[in-house]
Amino acid sequence: MHHHFFRIAVLLAFVFALSPLQAQQERIDQAVKRFSEETIALRQQIHQYPELGNREVKTARMVADHLRKLGMEVTTGIAHTGVVAILKGAKPGPVVAVRADMDALPVTEDTPFAFKSTVRTTYLGKEVGVMHACGHDVHTAVQLGVASVLASMREELPGTVKFIFQPAEEGPPPGEEGGASLMLEEGVLNDPRPSAIFGLHTFSDMQVGQVGYTIGAAFAAVDHFKIDIRGRQAHGAAPHKSLDPVVMAAQVVNAFQTIRSRNLPPLEPSVVTVGIIRGGERFNIIPAEVHLEGTVRTYNPQVRDAVEQRMEEILDGIVVRAGGGSFQLDYERGSPATINQPELSRRSVPSLIGALGKENVFEIEPTMGGEDFAVFANDVPGFYFRLGMVKPGTRSGGHHTPTFQADDTSVPVGMRVMSRLIVDYLNKGAAEAGGE
Repeated sequence: MHHHFFRIAVLLAFVFALSPLQAQQERIDQAVKRFSEETIALRQQIHQYPELGNREVKTARMVADHLRKLGMEVTTGIAHTGVVAILKGAKPGPVVAVRADMDALPVTEDTPFAFKSTVRTTYLGKEVGVMHACGHDVHTAVQLGVASVLASMREELPGTVKFIFQPAEEGPPPGEEGGASLMLEEGVLNDPRPSAIFGLHTFSDMQVGQVGYTIGAAFAAVDHFKIDIRGRQAHGAAPHKSLDPVVMAAQVVNAFQTIRSRNLPPLEPSVVTVGIIRGGERFNIIPAEVHLEGTVRTYNPQVRDAVEQRMEEILDGIVVRAGGGSFQLDYERGSPATINQPELSRRSVPSLIGALGKENVFEIEPTMGGEDFAVFANDVPGFYFRLGMVKPGTRSGGHHTPTFQADDTSVPVGMRVMSRLIVDYLNKGAAEAGGE
């Protein structure tokens, strides 16, 4: 017993010898150690029982239970399965939000994890495997761990933290609304309104213990196009009697690649990808119709407009004028580009360095991947960073692949960095308000 008190006395002496900032980081570190094991267990449970977008029922229940146990004010059922919790610090200060996404993907897992997912479900009428192949299990667990850490420091926290657990980041099922845009519509950033929002995303090209950030444009705008090209059916041996939609589709796919190479400024980032071509019933029949589907990624809104317009012109030229057929283009604009607010980003980077050391913090290139965190970051200033997740000496498949492997040890690192980021933001905001 005396030994226990002696250890506490030594720890207190050590803490008081530190600067207030160092002492607070030490308390965060101690809390991260205390809650790591239970948070990793939560990560494994979420990973083993993944749920698709707008169907995160068990995950949301687990999240809400954990937050209620921490004594937070919890609201459920936002944008179908979203959960929001409010942690009020004992001292006055600003309001800050932090967001994690909860949904998995229709991917069949192929990893050596003991807690690997064997879940099957029906998606778009097909039976599919379900897997956390993008790290949202880590995002959700890290945020639950941050909630545990900050709730244990409630007495010294200046201000309020709003924890947002979001469904359907990967997009809701066709015909449904969901994700960040529906949460925003339902008032998730009101009462209280945060002055900033933070988030993180695993990164399959980065080792555990490291983080990456981008100031300004970080993730691209995501659009989804569907095209039906209609011609005239005929025997495969009598092509002159057809209006061949297969040939038209082939020419359209090739011509779409000239948008990037010949219609846009070379220094403007963009991607035009056709991911689906479907058509035909039999080898010797020219079909009546071919279906194309794909994605467009851009950063600049004018480039986004130009790509859509050029697609329309190419389809009109190849299908209607040259081919004599007809087409329907359905161009859906998804989440906008994620822009890390420059001023918030610059004042956030020292927190990343303070938590992990300068040698583990990297400024990285923007990605053409998309993130509906953008919807929140367009409403209040946002900062979104990447969390290293690959265990040194091992490899991970890319995001959205069956061999994607985010290691458990990334969870306490995420907890440490995000807790530090939030606490530093609250302290700075409270100090600035006190000095006015």
